Amino acid sequence: MKTVLKILFVLFLASMGIGFYLKSQQAPKADVIIGLTILFLTFILMPLFIYYRYRKGKYKKYILDPNKKNPFKIDEDELNQ
Repeated sequence: MKTVLKILFVLFLASMGIGFYLKSQQAPKADVIIGLTILFLTFILMPLFIYYRYRKGKYKKYILDPNKKNPFKIDEDELNQ
């Protein structure tokens, strides 16, 4: 999954670069390429990235617990889980 995300990110950067290059050359379809690249980022790359980062529940150690004595203190034991 990590490799897929890296490949998709490189494709995103390449297509953005191509879109901006074509825009500087006043190509008529440059705005379409940039727009489709942003849609790709929004609806494909970001959901995959969010799923990859949060699939094992590691986000729970960053949630503030109001029942703790000091909810802003990060315990070393919680970080190593």
